[in-house]
Amino acid sequence: MPSKSQLQATLKEKYGINKNITQRLSAADCENLLNLLDTQSSAERLVEVFVDKNNELSNNNRYFGQRRSQAEKKFERLQAEHHQLQKSIAELEAKNNNLGERKQGLFEEQQALEAEINKLTSENRNLSVKVQSLTTHNDELVTANDQLKKDNKELKNIVDQIRLRLARDTKLLLQYEDSEIRKALIRLFRWTLG
Repeated sequence: MPSKSQLQATLKEKYGINKNITQRLSAADCENLLNLLDTQSSAERLVEVFVDKNNELSNNNRYFGQRRSQAEKKFERLQAEHHQLQKSIAELEAKNNNLGERKQGLFEEQQALEAEINKLTSENRNLSVKVQSLTTHNDELVTANDQLKKDNKELKNIVDQIRLRLARDTKLLLQYEDSEIRKALIRLFRWTLG
């Protein structure tokens, strides 16, 4: 009697039955199956249908296994991309927060500068008004000074005329003999000359 392994090999060669199907059968079962297939054409036809279906299922299993492997690889790749995107999003959110804080800081700085500009503009206006007032006052003082110079010149001319007249009149009076009049005129003359 042939061994189970030999019977399985014969079933594989003759009828295309895989060893994994006949693995659970005993050597006697394998021999009976071989005899049945050799004698019964309908059983042989049934086995052919089973073998074809098994091959089809095997091909489908292989195809779906490949698809599953591809899907798992794609899933792993997508997961890695997802993690990378989450990391990038977190980094962008952190940068966005930093930019938001920087923007707020710049806004506050701008507000402070605008307030300072407004304050300086107001002070500048006040200083302009003061400068204009001082300029007007200075112009008035220059005009008054010019008028005083003119008045002083006129007064000096008048004083000079008075002195000249007084000196001339005193000289005439000094020619008289009365000493008391002379003394009084000399005192008056000295007093007027200052």
